[in-house]
Amino acid sequence: MDHGARAASPPLTSLVAATLAAAGVTLAAIPGLALDSRTALRAGPAQGLIPTRDVKDLPAHLEVAAFAAGCFWGVEEAFRRQPGVVATAVGFMGGHTPSPTYRQVCAGDTGHAETVELAFDPDKVSYPELLDLFWNLHDPTTLNRQGPDVGDQYRSVIFTFNDEQRTAALYARDKLQASGDLPGAIVTEILSPGPFTKAEAYHQQYIEKGGIASCRVRHSHNDTPPSRAPPAIQQAP
Repeated sequence: MDHGARAASPPLTSLVAATLAAAGVTLAAIPGLALDSRTALRAGPAQGLIPTRDVKDLPAHLEVAAFAAGCFWGVEEAFRRQPGVVATAVGFMGGHTPSPTYRQVCAGDTGHAETVELAFDPDKVSYPELLDLFWNLHDPTTLNRQGPDVGDQYRSVIFTFNDEQRTAALYARDKLQASGDLPGAIVTEILSPGPFTKAEAYHQQYIEKGGIASCRVRHSHNDTPPSRAPPAIQQAP
């Protein structure tokens, strides 16, 4: 996905409509066709991402965010349930091997992190709210590990797409560290995004399609639940 070209992209709704019109189809003729929850968007800042189940129409203005917080199955499902998030995909970012496969990433040789990239409507959910959900979905104090999942592909990363996101991420990290709610130092990386390689199709919306994953929800060192709990997701036996 070419992040560098996004700033100049026209409104996503216009691009989707134009793509369908070129094929002789209008949005009004087949309601919901462009927003099929199994069909990737073809243009704009959310290109390649899969619309969420409840999105019936795309806003004219979207922003993009990307987070790595361990196994991407449960992380994606939690973000897909967040009101204001309109599309997501799971894949790999932050490595050095071009277009890696899941098997290559799991071998530990590519340097990538399992990542959820998403598009959101800033009028419905703010970037700080997405950061709040991110922190509560995992333990940001464990290096290259979430629960029994061990490897650098499970590391904690916030990929920021502009100066505003980076400033917000640094502020949120420092505020959480100073809160005393964690058992150790935060090891989350805050990085500029590199190329995003989508994972294989069977990984996309894995839980939504009936899969089971374990979510490593963070709790404080004194077992007090976080103030903003993430949406419930199915737990492994």
